[in-house]
Amino acid sequence: MSRFRQGLELAGISWRTIVSDKSLAVFPVLGAISAVALTAAFVIPGLFLVSDESMGAGGWIGIVLFVIAAYLAAFVGIFFSVALASCANRSLQGEDTTVREGIAAARQRIPQIAGWAAVTTTVNLIIRAIEARFQGVGGAVVAALGGLAWALVTFLAVPVITFEGTGPWQTLRRSSGLFRQRWGQQVVGLGVTTGVIALFGILPGIVAVFFGIALLPGAVGIVLITLGALAILIGSILSATLSQVLAVALYRFAADGVAVGPFTEEQLNSVVQPRGRRGRRGRGEATA
Repeated sequence: MSRFRQGLELAGISWRTIVSDKSLAVFPVLGAISAVALTAAFVIPGLFLVSDESMGAGGWIGIVLFVIAAYLAAFVGIFFSVALASCANRSLQGEDTTVREGIAAARQRIPQIAGWAAVTTTVNLIIRAIEARFQGVGGAVVAALGGLAWALVTFLAVPVITFEGTGPWQTLRRSSGLFRQRWGQQVVGLGVTTGVIALFGILPGIVAVFFGIALLPGAVGIVLITLGALAILIGSILSATLSQVLAVALYRFAADGVAVGPFTEEQLNSVVQPRGRRGRRGRGEATA
């Protein structure tokens, strides 16, 4: 229960950071809109080509268009995450931030973002291919475990790109290195942060959509689907924003030993304490 409470505390601090600087939540919104607009231009014609030509020349062109769409979605998502991380770092230090400043910071990292987007797209496609190869429950489990492992070792990748400007392989080594050196209850903070949002936002939205579909074509069904979709969208945006604020705080503490903003050293110590020393730290022993 203490770990759960620690996770809730981290979620609460991240939430208060967003409330104090509402511009932080703008970046996931811009990312979602941009990703939909860009990828639709490739996905829609790709669907027609694949359905019309099967795996002929047109079908392969369609697959290429899908890959391009996946890359663009990754690029846009990382771009706005870097912008968010830059502003979150300043906000945690008590500075005023603007959306324009965040976008300007992300523009300075475009080469690094492009490289990291290529890596993440490749890994995600491999995971999807494994899931398709091993159909059924087995494939879903393998894909889920692979996705979880990748998410954990790259959780600090965006802050690394934002503040260190590393290339894709250096980013992977740095993020995974910090993960190995400082692993403690990081997943608890992240899991509870996103889990609370899912419980009160995404999950009810899914339930509303489910019942709305069952009540179609009535007006009540349409209303439920609309409200459910809106709840899912808002929950996803908040979850992404909270997670990135937490990632910035964890990166600063893991890399520099500095507790930023309203996060205390005691709270962050409980999250990123070194492996092999959990439960053996003295009361006043530092872990940075």
